[in-house]
Amino acid sequence: MTPGLLNVDQVAERLQVSRWTVYNLIRSRDLASMTIGRCRRISEAALTDYITRQTEREAA
Repeated sequence: MTPGLLNVDQVAERLQVSRWTVYNLIRSRDLASMTIGRCRRISEAALTDYITRQTEREAA
């Protein structure tokens, strides 16, 4: 696997949420992702951006 890319299960594990929640975040465009072949991948940078935005929203 390409370094810096995570699959949905890995993102779900890092966020401690279900796969369904990750797919909902992708569908709502809160979490950027890409399709490679038939696989959905999320960059570590996109995950970090999502976490940063959520943290800032909670702090406001």
